[in-house]
Amino acid sequence: MSSSENSPDDRATGRAPLWTLVCGVIAIIAAALTALAVFGGQTLPERTGPPVEQLAVERAVLSQGVIEVVVRNTGPDPVQVAQVFVNDAYVDFTGPAEPIGRLASRTLALDYPWITGQPYTVSMLTSTGLVIEHVIPAAVATPVPQPGFFGLMALLGTYVGVIPVLLGMLVLPVLRRTGSGVVRVLLAVTVGLLAFLAVDALLEGLDLAALSGGAFGGPALVLLGAALAFLALTAIDRAGASRVRRETGTRSGMRLALMIAVGIGLHNLGEGLAIGSAYAVGELALGTSLVVGFAAHNTTEGLAIVAPLTDRRPSLAALAGLGVVAGAPAIIGAVIGASVNNAALTAVLLGVGVGAIVQVVVQIAPGLRSRTTGSLLDPAVIGGLGAGVLVMYLTGLLVAA
Repeated sequence: MSSSENSPDDRATGRAPLWTLVCGVIAIIAAALTALAVFGGQTLPERTGPPVEQLAVERAVLSQGVIEVVVRNTGPDPVQVAQVFVNDAYVDFTGPAEPIGRLASRTLALDYPWITGQPYTVSMLTSTGLVIEHVIPAAVATPVPQPGFFGLMALLGTYVGVIPVLLGMLVLPVLRRTGSGVVRVLLAVTVGLLAFLAVDALLEGLDLAALSGGAFGGPALVLLGAALAFLALTAIDRAGASRVRRETGTRSGMRLALMIAVGIGLHNLGEGLAIGSAYAVGELALGTSLVVGFAAHNTTEGLAIVAPLTDRRPSLAALAGLGVVAGAPAIIGAVIGASVNNAALTAVLLGVGVGAIVQVVVQIAPGLRSRTTGSLLDPAVIGGLGAGVLVMYLTGLLVAA
């Protein structure tokens, strides 16, 4: 019986159905909050202190003779930029005539003949006398997004995402010839790899959230993305796993491999966003060292995907699909990062990658338990965990981004 129908007790006693009670409670709460918003402020005294002004610089775009600064109001009160200085010299600028409202974003175009490689400090003086500074360590012309530019980002995403993952998956025939004990250690290595990725993405997300100046919640954005991804993937996995168990009586190794690929793919999405954003503002140097570094770093992700498939023989198409799921998001991320370049968005998506990886680790953890002793953390597993973390750390040193 649906909740909208009357229960026998309701019909017998003449009580209102549940849905009417729910609607009534919601209506009362909404009316009370509306009245509080309309009349509550009139009963409180006016604020006597100065306005709270906060501006976060989200991006600086440099072109010939112009510095464009994208700012966002992260404080509670409107902010009016009255004057702008570059290296203590007053400069003409064009910007919004009206004050910048809470969470609103505006662009200030500074007329300034900057010199390549020189550091600059942009100081924004508000109408109340507050000075907000932004440092440009070394001035470099910002690349202009063009069709060829997005093609370059897609190529870069392929180099650092798809190809390394597929290369790592080539170890599957070797893994098939190992015993169950070796597979258990490899699963521990996988957990170590994923744990390192999660911590790395978390730290990077928190740094980006700090750069956003606390807009839209700051560091809470990373935790929000992680929580939503974890809950969503858990719900999807539970629904799919229960169906597989009803049909086969066991947990599907292919499903676990797919979930690992999804988790790694979401991480690579955030990684691609960071790469695209860094290149769009001239902070990323492309070259052989970058490609080789990312390839070595991400090849280990392919090992994590095929570890649950040692007792199965998936088709080449299925393996290629897993590789695309794990690696292709790097392409999407690089293109979005190069065109949007929003620190808050990147922080959320990095958090999504963290939550996805944590959910995958939770799935793998039961497979680490020994079939003979029942222990979870014996010396072999601990060694595998440490090896996974160490491999990711050492290969990460090769990435000079």
